[in-house]
Amino acid sequence: MNIRNPYLNDLMERIVRRDPQEREFHQAVHEVLSSLAPVVDARPELASSGVLDSLVEPERTIKFRVPWADDQGRVHVNRGYRIQFNSAIGPYKGGLRFHPSVNESIIKFLGFEQIFKNCLTGLPIGGAKGGSDFDPKGKSDAEVMRFCQSFMNELYKYIGPDADVPAGDIGVGAREIGYLFGQYKRLTTQFSGAITGKGPAYGGSLARTEATGYGLCYFADNMLRAAGRSFAGATVVVSGSGNVALYACEKATALGGKVVAMSDSEGYVYDPDGIDLPLMKQLKETERRRIREYVTHRPSAQYHEGCGGIWQIPCHIALPCATQNELDLPSARALVANGCFAVAEGANMPSTPEAVALFQEQGVLFAPSKAANAGGVAVSALEMSQNSMRLFWSFDEVDAKLKEIMTRLYHSAAQAAERYGMPGNLVAGANIASFSKIADAMLAYGLV
Repeated sequence: MNIRNPYLNDLMERIVRRDPQEREFHQAVHEVLSSLAPVVDARPELASSGVLDSLVEPERTIKFRVPWADDQGRVHVNRGYRIQFNSAIGPYKGGLRFHPSVNESIIKFLGFEQIFKNCLTGLPIGGAKGGSDFDPKGKSDAEVMRFCQSFMNELYKYIGPDADVPAGDIGVGAREIGYLFGQYKRLTTQFSGAITGKGPAYGGSLARTEATGYGLCYFADNMLRAAGRSFAGATVVVSGSGNVALYACEKATALGGKVVAMSDSEGYVYDPDGIDLPLMKQLKETERRRIREYVTHRPSAQYHEGCGGIWQIPCHIALPCATQNELDLPSARALVANGCFAVAEGANMPSTPEAVALFQEQGVLFAPSKAANAGGVAVSALEMSQNSMRLFWSFDEVDAKLKEIMTRLYHSAAQAAERYGMPGNLVAGANIASFSKIADAMLAYGLV
């Protein structure tokens, strides 16, 4: 895990020694620090001031128990987390994830990534993340409601429109946000923009559901066009089948691509005629069924157990939209061998470091998640603006603002990479562009 700059290398070693079990967090930090060597070389005050030492340590970590009763009256206890990582450029902002895999390392890595992602949008929001190891799957609405109310009984003390504004993430959709906001409103007696992802009827923003998937494709479209390519006529593979994947599929198709495969945690479907998006939305959004049901309606499609095999399907553009580290080195090799010329990350850190290195070595256009999937938090910030101003924008107004943000974000990352002698390296460009802004703000405050 060596980093060229001695100070950054020592910092990375100290992080690993301090919390040796936090592998996901180590991976996220190493990716950022590896990009920052030329910046620290050019600006040695960033090391002597302690900015980077402060940046890799959360401003606040909140950990709490969440007791709740199931429909039979049995009491269960889960763990809740909120890691408020950095507020240098605005109030903390970041989603809540309810999933059995949630632990402090995962929340910490997601919160760290969120700092840079939020900064790249150009909007005044800091970085945070939270969640619980509670699994909403298989739970009744009443059980999910009781869990969300118990979770908010602790969390409400630490959030607010000018302090920390959570949103949804994996396992936290419209139902969960409604229960969480309802309890916040009861506890505080305030109707404020303390949570985003709300329903349009009670302060939410149109286009929020579509935002991450649409934003991913807007960013990818800019990257492709800069290289003389486009979605038009391209075969596309999208992993996942949640909001991000569904709306990435929708926008990629609108831009001229042909999406031939999607997945869930159990397997994937390959439809050589192109994914039937209305059918997929019905199965996943309306009926909440497994993706294997797709082939009962589309006999020409194929279902395969195991979601990792999706990357063996030949395609021109790959959009990993499922979960972290889903796209490993063997999968990356298969994509390259089959003619893939672009990868854009819709999930958080879905490609392993080895896969990213291979894509860069082979000249595959690569859009990192902290830049490419920033559309969701961008529209969440637009929801905050609408709440503050007591306004409600149309879908087209929000979508136009989203497209503008993602276009500006791409150029910011591309220009930073060019400025530091790494043209085309959007991983480094995104890290440098966001870090430079955050560091300047932290320096302005004095002791960080």
